[in-house]
Amino acid sequence: MPDKASHTAPSISVADALKDAALAALVAFGLFFLLIGLRSAQGPTGALEVSTRFTDLAMVVGAVFAGAFGRAMIFGRGPIRFGGEMPSWVAPTLAVAGRFATPALLIFALLVPVLFFQNRYILDLGILVLTYVMLGWGLNIVVGLAGLLDLGYVAFYAVGAYSYALLATNFELSFWICLPLAGILAAFAGVLLGFPVLRLRGDYLAIVTLAFGEIVRLVLLNWQSVTGGPNGISSIPRPSFFGLPFNNEDGGFAATFGLEFSSTHRIVFLFYLILALALITNWATLRLRRLPVGRAWEAMREDEIACRSLGINTTTTKLTAFAIGAMFGGFAGSFFATRQGFISPESFNFGESALILAIVVLGGMGSQLGVAVAALVMIAGFELFREFQAYRMVVFGLAMVLIMIWRPRGLISTREPSLYLGEKKIIPASLVGEARSGGSGS
Repeated sequence: MPDKASHTAPSISVADALKDAALAALVAFGLFFLLIGLRSAQGPTGALEVSTRFTDLAMVVGAVFAGAFGRAMIFGRGPIRFGGEMPSWVAPTLAVAGRFATPALLIFALLVPVLFFQNRYILDLGILVLTYVMLGWGLNIVVGLAGLLDLGYVAFYAVGAYSYALLATNFELSFWICLPLAGILAAFAGVLLGFPVLRLRGDYLAIVTLAFGEIVRLVLLNWQSVTGGPNGISSIPRPSFFGLPFNNEDGGFAATFGLEFSSTHRIVFLFYLILALALITNWATLRLRRLPVGRAWEAMREDEIACRSLGINTTTTKLTAFAIGAMFGGFAGSFFATRQGFISPESFNFGESALILAIVVLGGMGSQLGVAVAALVMIAGFELFREFQAYRMVVFGLAMVLIMIWRPRGLISTREPSLYLGEKKIIPASLVGEARSGGSGS
């Protein structure tokens, strides 16, 4: 049994705490001097002018000094430990909240177009959040369930978008025909990525997937005869309601149903369309987890060597994970193309892959609800900080660091198996604590 006294923070003098705080403030000054202290802008004559924001810089450095001093006085110089068992009422409360959180979020999503029909900004923001929810759930198959670190997921997003744009503009196919074709082509791209990385794991896998994403972007940028190069593809057909266009003509949606024409009808239709696609992605993922292939993904995630020793074909397991995850990314890409009406390679850079991966990791790898909550917080949070564009990346990075310290496995972490032998067993917190301290004990 570990000694409780060993977990107490070591005492530190005020002078040492001030030294640590001053060092942290000095590091913060060096990091943020160019980011916050100086600002470049185009002047009236067109020349580049540099202005100072030393007041904001002083506030940031002062906050770092105060935080470092408080940390040293409370926790000492050792690691910050969030150990200790939770009160007995916390686990049942979280279980009840989790049981009602999913239906509550679904009901709210269904009512958003009704509650905010006159607010175009909220509807567009909701469509954007749901798009990233779908992308997060697609990547969650590869990263969260199969345990394959993919840094190039935006490539499948791009393949789906360009597949839809090329099919719709060149062959004049409808959205409902192009959607599955775009998903199939994206799945094929996932298989192409899966074959070269069958023997790779960890950092090496991440590097290859990152390179794949950049290769796809460069191909789209330079293959001008097909993709349009940096000019992209414009005039992408808009979706219709099963053949009824959203226009002000006699055969349009509003005239057919006897409604007064409004441009918001198309936005509401797009909102429910991406909501349906996201729910299909969620339902398919939950069903796949209970199938043999889903259990093989989870087994490979926990221990690939043990997975092979049990006779599981890791080759097909990895390929199915890449293909299915890429297919849902292709569906999201085709929706993005029809919603925007214009696509270009600039929309599919590495930043998009990093954002989608951050949503999966912060939400909790393997957790469907966690990914949805993380997408809502991050995408909506970016919009809330739009007025403070110079600081929102700093706040975003600080939030990621705090979450990784407080919740290393994400906001809603889950490692529960899909099936149980006999009945579900609850592991006591004391055994978890012994397992965590087992490596340092004895």
